[in-house]
Amino acid sequence: MISLSEFGELVLLFAVLIATAWALAPYLVNVFKRTPSRVDKILNPIEKSIYRILGVDPEHSMGWKEYFLSALVLNIAQMAIAYVILTGQGLIPSYLGNPQHFPGLSWDLAFNTVVSIATNTNLQHYAGEVTLSYFSQMSAIQFLQFTSAATGLCCGVAMTRCFIAHSKALGNFYVDFVRALTRIFIPICFVAAIILVALGTPQTLSGYRTVTTVEGATQTILVGPVASLVSIMQLGTNGGGYYGANSAYPFQNPSAVTDLVQIFLMLLIPTALCFLFGDYIGKKKESLPIVVGAYGLFAIDLGIAFIPNPVTIAPGLETRFGGFMSTFWTVVTTAVTTGSVNSSLYGNHPLVILAAFMGMLIQSTPGGKGVGLMYLLMYVVITIFIVGLMSGRTPEYLGIKITARDVKLVMVAFFIHPLIIIIPTVVAYASGAAAAVGAGTNSLGFTTILYEFTSSAANNGSDFLGTSGNTPFFNVATAIVIFVGRYGPICCLLALGGSLIGRKRMTATESSLKTSTWVFSLVLIASILILIVLTFFPFLVLGPILAYFQHYTNFFVISLK
Repeated sequence: MISLSEFGELVLLFAVLIATAWALAPYLVNVFKRTPSRVDKILNPIEKSIYRILGVDPEHSMGWKEYFLSALVLNIAQMAIAYVILTGQGLIPSYLGNPQHFPGLSWDLAFNTVVSIATNTNLQHYAGEVTLSYFSQMSAIQFLQFTSAATGLCCGVAMTRCFIAHSKALGNFYVDFVRALTRIFIPICFVAAIILVALGTPQTLSGYRTVTTVEGATQTILVGPVASLVSIMQLGTNGGGYYGANSAYPFQNPSAVTDLVQIFLMLLIPTALCFLFGDYIGKKKESLPIVVGAYGLFAIDLGIAFIPNPVTIAPGLETRFGGFMSTFWTVVTTAVTTGSVNSSLYGNHPLVILAAFMGMLIQSTPGGKGVGLMYLLMYVVITIFIVGLMSGRTPEYLGIKITARDVKLVMVAFFIHPLIIIIPTVVAYASGAAAAVGAGTNSLGFTTILYEFTSSAANNGSDFLGTSGNTPFFNVATAIVIFVGRYGPICCLLALGGSLIGRKRMTATESSLKTSTWVFSLVLIASILILIVLTFFPFLVLGPILAYFQHYTNFFVISLK
């Protein structure tokens, strides 16, 4: 049960969050519309130098194919650079950032890591503090966390441009990408890192410290450039932590205050993008279904997670923050596809895991930065099409007629995830890979494997396996799922946006469907839930739902005895 103080913390958190996100949205719009600002004197020369080095014409406008391919090729090139760094880590001397003399990663773990980090997934089959050097943490992991966050944000904004009347192109990916880094992620992360350092999170390039305890034993203090990584891992909804225990590790998340700060960073940009949509297209009221839809679904997830229950699976919750804040973190981190954790997933009640599944399967509560907005717009198109069928009216959104091709594109984007979740889960059991990592065929074992591939497909990154997933099968299988789960839907939804550009706008009439209303917002929420439940319910029944009833039954059997 939530205490009065915990309720007060939540009210304060969301009050500050909504106010900040609402204020941030116009700034984001100005960044991507290239509106003149006071910082142009400093940043314009830097950005122009980058364009010159890359050979980019900043005035060139791209169609959806060029925009998508530019993002894809750039991301793959970044993966290749990071792969060389991780596999060749053992060659880096201590004075260049490898004071622990860590060896290079195996090919399959390096492959999994670069694909995971570069796609904003951050599934970690390694423990960073005993695997990666300072150089690798900063030049490979943090570097990719910045670029993956910028890529997702750019794609979300590009799709938004397609709904503007008289729009002709999606923009220039390289310009969007550079401006996202120089004007959004780097400055905000700089401030966030300073705040985290002030609150006790380490930030140093000195080697690990060996100290003598009060009892006379020796202990190694694992420090490093932690605060800078935490700021971008949370702000960019990346999730991959400096430590294997992620934000359950005391140095990465020292106190209840840093816990709230990190939750705030996770929610900030995804929430701001809900407001950005209406601001960007010049119709602020159209943000209503986006905001209400996202946070209505978030509230449902919270409701599921906090259903009163008499049992827990294991005593694995982080006691520093308590059961409430650990549960709340789990719902948040899967709602915004961050994937960081502040407690062991094994310690959470099955209904908390069910809520986590819902966040990852929906991917828009409010979802990751950029991609979450794309999914919300996808659901809006599906909802309008369904309502049109039921009412016998022509489906249209913002005066744009929704065609059969549009519906096909959004359905392909939607059905990619069931395929890349269910098929690998079956293969993992059929090949014996699941048994090899100790996952049985009971409800907990099935939940573990289903969660692994759901988290991968949703580019979330939280998982039950952790370092036990460091096997060739799971490294390669999850990397493939991650790659397809990232770029497949983005490709389909950018193609949808490309088909909307230049399409004739219809004049609104009395019979036109009004999408900026509370009624439409509720219909949007209902349609999303129906789609997700119809698609995934049988598999959730075999996992967390079955686990809940089994433990509930066992509890009352023991109580009766």
